Amino acid sequence: MIKREIIFFEKPGAGNTQTTLEAVRERAKLLEIKKVVLATNSGDTALKAVDSLKELDVKIIAVTLHAGTWKAHVEPDWDKVREAENLGVRFLTATHTLMGNIESAIREKFGGLPDSELIAHALYCFSQGMKVAIEITTMAADANLISPGEEVIAMGGTSQGADTAIVVKSAYSTNFFDLKVREIIAMPR
Repeated sequence: MIKREIIFFEKPGAGNTQTTLEAVRERAKLLEIKKVVLATNSGDTALKAVDSLKELDVKIIAVTLHAGTWKAHVEPDWDKVREAENLGVRFLTATHTLMGNIESAIREKFGGLPDSELIAHALYCFSQGMKVAIEITTMAADANLISPGEEVIAMGGTSQGADTAIVVKSAYSTNFFDLKVREIIAMPR
């Protein structure tokens, strides 16, 4: 039996980012995790992660919204992205595995709910950050930035920042159901 602490935030959002990063640092150290995959669009969360994880031998992979959504949301802050890249962060901009792909375009045009979006909405039952953390893990695996079966920490959030972190055994999107959430580190209540 393993006992671990889970942080439950009273409210979701960016205000939880620093606490989430502190918990991620401790869990990465404990489990000797070598990669942290996180969602960021502006690059701000990636820079905060660099600062928080600097004493660990951890590679940070920052996943942005896919370019097709930048007009509806926020385009990356290219100065922050370059700064984070100069500090060793690897950025990935790709089609979202669970939402934002060709199935979403079909839904928009013809109606119905694609299977991938059904999975996304089921994950929202935990939190938006849980859906994001799982999605960016498959995106990073599909881009060959992490290996399938590798245990990583994935961080997502609600709107901005990071309020959810999990330890996850990664998988390609084509083998989505091989992905396993091993531990929940933090999430909104």
